[in-house]
Amino acid sequence: MKNISLPIAVAISLLVAACSSPQSGVPVYLDPARPVEVRVQDALKRLSTEEKVALTHAQSKFSSAGVPRLGIPEVWCTDGPHGIRPEVLWDDWDQAGWTNDSCTAFPALSCLAATWDRDMGLLFGRCIGAEARYRRKDVLLGPGVNICRTPLNGRNFEYMGEDPFLASSMVVPYVKGVQENGVAACVKHFAVNNQEIRRTATNSVVADRPLYEIYLPAFRAAVVQGGAWAIMGSYNLYNGEFNCHNKHLLCDILKGEWGFDGVVISDWGGCRDDDQAITNGLDMEFGTWTNGLRGAPSDSYNNYHLARPYLERLRSGRIGTEELDDKASRILRLIFRTSMSPEKHYGSFNSPEHYQAARTIAAAGTVLLKNEGNVLPLNVPEGGKLLVVGENAVKKMVVGGGSSNLKTKYEINPLEALQEALPGVTIEWERGYVGDTSTSYNKVDTGQDLSESRSAQQLLADALSAAQGADAVIFIGGLNKSAGQDNEGTDRSSLELPYGQGELIEALAEAVPNLIVVNISGSPVSMPWAGKVKGIVQGWYGGSESGRALADVLTGAVNPSGRLPFTLPVSFDDGPLKTERQYPGIQVEGEKWWQEYYDEGVFVGYRWYATQGIPVQFPFGHGLSYTSFDYSGARLSKGTLKCSGSYTVDSPSLDEGVLTVTVNVANTGALDGNEVVQLYVQAPEGGVERPVRELRGFEKLFVEAGKSGKASITLPLQSFTRFDEASHKWVVDPGEWTILLGSSSEDIRAAQKLNIK
Repeated sequence: MKNISLPIAVAISLLVAACSSPQSGVPVYLDPARPVEVRVQDALKRLSTEEKVALTHAQSKFSSAGVPRLGIPEVWCTDGPHGIRPEVLWDDWDQAGWTNDSCTAFPALSCLAATWDRDMGLLFGRCIGAEARYRRKDVLLGPGVNICRTPLNGRNFEYMGEDPFLASSMVVPYVKGVQENGVAACVKHFAVNNQEIRRTATNSVVADRPLYEIYLPAFRAAVVQGGAWAIMGSYNLYNGEFNCHNKHLLCDILKGEWGFDGVVISDWGGCRDDDQAITNGLDMEFGTWTNGLRGAPSDSYNNYHLARPYLERLRSGRIGTEELDDKASRILRLIFRTSMSPEKHYGSFNSPEHYQAARTIAAAGTVLLKNEGNVLPLNVPEGGKLLVVGENAVKKMVVGGGSSNLKTKYEINPLEALQEALPGVTIEWERGYVGDTSTSYNKVDTGQDLSESRSAQQLLADALSAAQGADAVIFIGGLNKSAGQDNEGTDRSSLELPYGQGELIEALAEAVPNLIVVNISGSPVSMPWAGKVKGIVQGWYGGSESGRALADVLTGAVNPSGRLPFTLPVSFDDGPLKTERQYPGIQVEGEKWWQEYYDEGVFVGYRWYATQGIPVQFPFGHGLSYTSFDYSGARLSKGTLKCSGSYTVDSPSLDEGVLTVTVNVANTGALDGNEVVQLYVQAPEGGVERPVRELRGFEKLFVEAGKSGKASITLPLQSFTRFDEASHKWVVDPGEWTILLGSSSEDIRAAQKLNIK
């Protein structure tokens, strides 16, 4: 493994350059007091063509070259978005064998989205950014904000749910928190990358309206509101062009309409064409030839699309330097914002504060789905017996899943945490089923032994036998991060729980009157047994403190306040993806790539179920508390929404006019708690088909027991717009709008009318 610290030769070169300056003694680009753009232009004119090209492509698995002659350092990337990946070999995915790279593992982003709490997003970003900076990383490859279009997507756990407004609201503070540390957040995967099956060979055919209304808003928010410094292209194609060099996505929309001034980074191995890589908006190429899919010698970096082929085109005069200067300027801007920023950042690693943050976020995202008879929080008497059944009660979940694979100092599992939280209770564990017995990934090993000699019948019999006489029984199962489940590179085959867990839950429910089920997953699962159990909790991959966070909720140390970031349908067939051409795609004669058609348009997730009137198991936004809340006194402020006579509004003027909606929330229970007040809008009848309701605001409100609070949600004009493909503009439909306030997309508590004339 090469040393990632600044070489002595670079430091000497920097000193020589500084001393040779004829004016202040420090070149402009090295002067931290100068504006970034001035520094960029000064450095750019000092670079040779060869040095500029060297900036645009990798020199190792996770780094690109600097300019030693000028003291400009390398750029170092690290996988996220849930923790800082362990160091790998220079050219390989295998571990480098370091002993000091065990990070704090934070919850999966599906859990962060489930907090419905912008403050949690900021806390998450600040902590993971500090860990990245401590490890001398300049770019954190995350967060992910692709929409949960299909519940089968193996990478849903790395994203922020099915709704663009929720994802937008959560990604902005995350990005700001990361970049406070002088580390660039690289938002991924841009764009319409909504499945893992055939991800490198599928063309997403999407109309402009769903593109702009569903799949782009979170990316736009990250760039325009969050000020993201980097964007990662996705593996798939969009409308016939690979997304790592897709002219419409990168040049027209990202850098054109949104004014993005950061760098576009390819996904590892996602660059496919010399000419398109040069002209279509890609700035930094990583992973080609050494992407883990194909072997190559270490000097293959010279063969990258943005390496020797680029230089040959420049030297022959086939292309000019305009694109190269733009790429180099963006990369220099990245460097001056991160490792060469005026403010020195040192970061912190594995601190008590980071572990506490991981625990707080994981608990805040835990969702109480059902609590019939108030079986939760647990009420096991001193000296009583608690039976825990299920492999996920003991399996460590940080290792695996693809690029989010982490090596941690420790990981507390649910069984350990319950034993710690309930010292006066006898806690027994039965496995119940055998799922994934693997304990290592890319040579990161959990140290567990999950081997099992008992048959499925014996495991069931042992679980049922142990349940006799127990004061409480909790089943902790769900998915894991192995192939075919919540895992990069593969999709799931069905919504059902694997390994026969459904049958096990049914058997336990017959034997145990008050069974509690904890589902740990990063994506939706079907729950045909939901009516037979008394309590259901949606847990997540919660990171280092996952078990303690779950125990906090189960024991009542934390009053649950998480809300579903996606719909839990009754079955996959109820959803909007009805044909193979929609998912997973089809082969069309004459087309080189698989074709995936987004025929459902804007009707994704709850937009589909609510509009079609299809019952679901648990709706988007659903989540219970150990207390109760009443809504009253909903009011719409006397505001003015300005729009032109044709109701056409250009993007720059979308914030003209703001309305405020307020509602009183009373805590009518005996415990302090948080309520998530959700605001949906319903468009006037007639005209262009729209979903029956769309999320346009939310506030997480803490209310003490027996007291009331007031939620206040602002509605800019953008809340009422839709994208018109013919004019390529955002438009407002006139008529009577309905403002809906509720505790989920189906639990509406109050409504107000608004006329837009």
